[in-house]
Amino acid sequence: MKPKAKAAPAAADAAGKPGLHPRNPHRRGYEFDRLMASSPELVPFVGPNTYGDTSIDYADPAAVKALNRALLKQVHGVAHWDIPPGCLCPPVPGRADYLHHLADLLALENSGAIPHGARVRVLDIGVGANVIYPLVGQATFGWRFLGSDIDAKALAVAQGIVDANGLSQVIELRLQTAPSIFRGLLQEGESFDLSMCNPPFHASSEDAQAGSQRKWTNLGRGGAGKAPPTLNFGGKAGELWCEGGEAAFVRRLIEESREIPATCLWFTTLLSKASNLPGVLRALKQAQAKDQRILPMAQGQKQSRIVAWTFYSTEARAAWAQES
Repeated sequence: MKPKAKAAPAAADAAGKPGLHPRNPHRRGYEFDRLMASSPELVPFVGPNTYGDTSIDYADPAAVKALNRALLKQVHGVAHWDIPPGCLCPPVPGRADYLHHLADLLALENSGAIPHGARVRVLDIGVGANVIYPLVGQATFGWRFLGSDIDAKALAVAQGIVDANGLSQVIELRLQTAPSIFRGLLQEGESFDLSMCNPPFHASSEDAQAGSQRKWTNLGRGGAGKAPPTLNFGGKAGELWCEGGEAAFVRRLIEESREIPATCLWFTTLLSKASNLPGVLRALKQAQAKDQRILPMAQGQKQSRIVAWTFYSTEARAAWAQES
């Protein structure tokens, strides 16, 4: 067995993950026996942490990727998933949570019932090489996805995953070459029930490195000034940072959505920093959104939120649901 880290990984592996959506299959914690049975490559990374619970070393990128692969396979039925070193390898439970909250949002206009099947179409802005949102959303609800990205190499990796799982009919990937989020990407007449986005969090590579250092310290891997050798969840420019950071990206997303108000029933984005919320709400007011929702999200002590807005009236949203 691979030696365990000196750090104390989250004890939630055994106790569950408080704050996750009630339908999220990961909220009860990880069943490592079942995960290892379905994905034997996870076995070398599993062992007792300092709490005595079965876990992995979350500071080890290889362990994190092996856990993701096992979760996608055992819980979501994704038989083939792999990404190159350096690509963003996000935690699957949080990605699943976003999707479950969006399902509840659609249910509001559907007599409380979550719509399933390919009639629901979702735009994933910044799909990345990992293509996790479309994989989990398609497996859970049967929705169709269009994933966009500005990185051709990332899309090539994602396309390989989609093809290996036989999902090319329900998950489409598209390169965005224009200096825009929507312009130049969408085709005439396209419409979506939802758009979703996990925007770049940091404003610069230096900010991203500082955030990684804090995470590394929290995992017990040395003090301040001792740089981490790698990012345990990976990521690079465009995935982790952009000019102005999260706040600027979300304001831009809102401004561009105003140009295509009829294209999407609900535009949504994650917003990690609560301090960015007042500026986002001002942007929504300026964009004259008909309705907006702030949907709290949590995973243990980590607090986040989904910002959702629409340019459709209540009556128009009800009509959309009846026609789809």
